[in-house]
Amino acid sequence: MIQIKPILLSVLVLAGCQSNNQDPFLDIGRTEAPSLFKNLIENIEIESLGGINPKTGLDIIDSSTIRININFTVDELLNDDDWKVTIRPSFQPDFHWSPHLTPTDSHIVPQHVFRAPAMIMTEKVNNQRLAVFPELRSIAASGPKWYMDLNAENNEMILGWSKSKVQEHVLYVKEGGTVYKPDVYNFSFYIKASNTLDQTKNPWRDILAFYWDSFGEKLYKKREPLGTIDLEKYVDHTYQWAFQDWKGVVWQEFELKGKKVGAPTFIVNVSQSPNYEKPPFEREFKSIWNQAWFSSLRSASGLFRYAKRKRDTLLMEKAIMTKELALLFPQENGFFPGIIATKMKDTTVEGSTFRKSKGWDTHYFGNSNRNPFMNPTQIEGIHWGNPDDSPYHILDMSWTANQMLLWYMDLEKDPRLLDYAITYAEQLLELQDKKGYFPGWISVRTHEPMGILDQSPETAMSATFLFNAYKTTKNTKYRDAALKAIDILIKEVVPVGRWEDFETYWSCSSYGNIDLVNKKIGRNNMFKQNNLSTFWTSEALYEAFQITGQQKYLDHGQVVLDELLMTQATWQPPYMYVKTFGGFGVMNADAEWNDARQSLFAELIIKYGKELGSKEYVQRGLAALRASFVMMYCPENPQTKTQWESKHPHFGKEDYGFTMENYGHNGTTSKDGLGIGDFTIYDWGNGAASEAYGRIRDHYGTDFMIDKNP
Repeated sequence: MIQIKPILLSVLVLAGCQSNNQDPFLDIGRTEAPSLFKNLIENIEIESLGGINPKTGLDIIDSSTIRININFTVDELLNDDDWKVTIRPSFQPDFHWSPHLTPTDSHIVPQHVFRAPAMIMTEKVNNQRLAVFPELRSIAASGPKWYMDLNAENNEMILGWSKSKVQEHVLYVKEGGTVYKPDVYNFSFYIKASNTLDQTKNPWRDILAFYWDSFGEKLYKKREPLGTIDLEKYVDHTYQWAFQDWKGVVWQEFELKGKKVGAPTFIVNVSQSPNYEKPPFEREFKSIWNQAWFSSLRSASGLFRYAKRKRDTLLMEKAIMTKELALLFPQENGFFPGIIATKMKDTTVEGSTFRKSKGWDTHYFGNSNRNPFMNPTQIEGIHWGNPDDSPYHILDMSWTANQMLLWYMDLEKDPRLLDYAITYAEQLLELQDKKGYFPGWISVRTHEPMGILDQSPETAMSATFLFNAYKTTKNTKYRDAALKAIDILIKEVVPVGRWEDFETYWSCSSYGNIDLVNKKIGRNNMFKQNNLSTFWTSEALYEAFQITGQQKYLDHGQVVLDELLMTQATWQPPYMYVKTFGGFGVMNADAEWNDARQSLFAELIIKYGKELGSKEYVQRGLAALRASFVMMYCPENPQTKTQWESKHPHFGKEDYGFTMENYGHNGTTSKDGLGIGDFTIYDWGNGAASEAYGRIRDHYGTDFMIDKNP
């Protein structure tokens, strides 16, 4: 084993080889390292590879960044299941960050989730920070698989080579079987060191800038991930698919309380394609959602913009029908459900049983079944609850009421939207606790908080809604309640990264939902985290700054935004078989790339860019918007199209527009279609992306969208 001692970093000292009768002090480099690294690094240990000692070198990038290069020459076939480098700080950190959880010594952060990979340790009293991250150029598609591992308990940051396999959904554990053929193997990584307050308060900013300068801006200037294609073509595909080619499956139209209403259904799958020759089936209950993920009202606002732009009266009628449906969700003392659904029945066709809708005559109202109070029903191995016995979710109601205010402010002054939202706002104020939080879920019957996530960053969505309620009514009680909410998030959530929300534990990634809520994973000193929480919080902080003009809100907002941006892909990995640049992941215990939330995030990133005068943020926001269309099946996406057809060969022209919500969801990919899913959620896929495009185009203009001078 090689040990690099910082006091002798200028000569890169070898140690620990006595058992092999080797000199423990071998001169392997003579580059003088900045003194900052000697002060902050206790040691660096480099293992031999199957008994082969490496050649190492040190490059100084700048006064706060070094690169360590490790090379092995393998002359004959060898096996080494787990080779690694271990970096130990000389200080005791009080904050840790890694892109993925490694709760045991067997778990690792595999290269599959390397979007902007880094491990960070900071100590706030003396403003000490170390960040370690791979040189992405040294990762090859066919070479040994990289990994990282942050062990807070042992004060170690580890990088290495090892195969991995998925365990839980989605964590990774080491797997044996790595074989090294005769060749030269290169392994390089960076270390950033700092002892300034700025880098401790925002430990992500310089890492993000480094990745953007190294990879992101170059890819952006090449017009990645979509090239020079006009995004309007993707929007055209979306609406052609939803309202023409797949109309009979996607568009739902019925009468409710004497009014004709309609919206695209919650979810469809590949078996419902007009090109599918076997009997189709429905993956989940037929429904229409107005929820923080799946928002038919948000998608309808995009359709409204498109119909107005194209002067399409039929599509405008559909957008208005969806608005009317949202207004008919019944309010009880201001609170209202998030779902309208139909009863389902089992139907047997050719010996197979399928679930089918009984039709909208059997409709009922309910709430999102992604919650901790579920009476589970298994769907394709996932246990979801029943919407008709799910509680009210404050987040979902605040989200939908906010969408009503945005429609009112941006699209048309329909007073019913304002009345509905303000009726809810009055009841929401009654739920704010003494600290400033709004609860997670409340009982449909008693309207009392239900005790889980009663003090969480979901509160930020209610704050943003109340800021907009203040904008539309000028009633200061809404502003004051929102600021109280934001102030407690700054105090209690932001500093420790407690990014817990409904998706963190009660989506497909259920790891920790029994024993980790409001608790850190000890080995990582981190909470299980989801980036919807960082988005809502950075959005609310931006609104707080706009309303108050207080710089502290913008400063905190940028910190939270940068933590969010650590989940954005700033490069194109050679082992991903669709374009990934600009797309987002989800959480530190899941594996997707190009997740549909990137269309939700795009404009906020642009807003911060405009406010801060940052070209990087503006480019990141536009890259996120473009990435929102990457997973669409259409000729404009030849790589993606090939992947779709590898997985679903029945796809054809009538399926152009079909858009899976993400890529690599189960933690693996291949050139043969592994990583491609089998469903589309219009309100969390093509419809959502098209809404974001229309909104950003309307707010900033067509020239901004194409960025003529990238």
